[in-house]
Amino acid sequence: MFSSFSGWSCLIGLLPIVGWETLPVARYPLPVTRFPLPISARTGVRVSYVSNPSSVVDVVLVAHQDDWQLFMGDVVAKRVRTGKPVAFIYLTAGDDGRDSLYWTTRERGALESTRVATAAAADSAFGQCSTTRALEHVIRKCTVGNTESYFLRLPDGRRDGMGFASHSYQSLRKLRGSRITSMSALDGSTAYNGWADLLTTVATLVGEGSADRTVTIHTSDPSVVVNPHDHFDHRMAGLLVAESRRKHRWSVVYYTGYALASRAANRSRDQARQKVALFQAYDAIMTRTNPGWSAYREHPAFYSECMLRTYGRQVSRR
Repeated sequence: MFSSFSGWSCLIGLLPIVGWETLPVARYPLPVTRFPLPISARTGVRVSYVSNPSSVVDVVLVAHQDDWQLFMGDVVAKRVRTGKPVAFIYLTAGDDGRDSLYWTTRERGALESTRVATAAAADSAFGQCSTTRALEHVIRKCTVGNTESYFLRLPDGRRDGMGFASHSYQSLRKLRGSRITSMSALDGSTAYNGWADLLTTVATLVGEGSADRTVTIHTSDPSVVVNPHDHFDHRMAGLLVAESRRKHRWSVVYYTGYALASRAANRSRDQARQKVALFQAYDAIMTRTNPGWSAYREHPAFYSECMLRTYGRQVSRR
């Protein structure tokens, strides 16, 4: 654990109280990070705080186990705390080419963040897991409070989308581009025979939790204009949703990823504290297993900047 986030506590205490009005993309000093973020966004795109309609079922579809906490955590937490159903779908294992201890720990971290979002009891995060079937695919499913989490456990595609040698260079980018014809879950539970199979499976998972009610999907922004230099797995998650909307009447909120730190801070003190609590819960599980697995310790400036920002653009259902 990292000293109860003493560095972030000081940061949060200095946060200005900002409104939820529409904010333009703005020049902002970048943190020190290995990710090549733009010095400024040159698109002129306007973004705004995401409102939360009261009659929706929310689905959070992301590539990795810490994506939603970093890029949309305060919005998702607000949706979870309405008590209405929220589903989390994690496309990859987030394995970074490592062994199962690493990526199963990431799953536990994601569930701990979910527990914090639901304000569930401390012993409830890991005890309600089983497997479910979507079409012919076996998928790990965990329930915490009013949330369900689905872990597809596909191989991490690396930042450039080329995959890792340890998993035969499989990636979502290659599957979508037909450079590979199938992609296998790391636990050997199933294989997806093409991009269309994956899209149909995800739509089945969304349908299981949504019945006839309106659905809002929260995912990564696939636009290279609005969200440049993002991880290719993030981009594939957004493209999966964008392509699925040709058949499904989902509302979507697309969130900025790695480029987030180049935008103006736009979270209130309470919103930033929510994001800190969610990410701290995830990172604490990681460091409890291996102190060297702390994302925050690796890039504290970058992750601190993410806590002060959430940028999304909403696309209404057709």
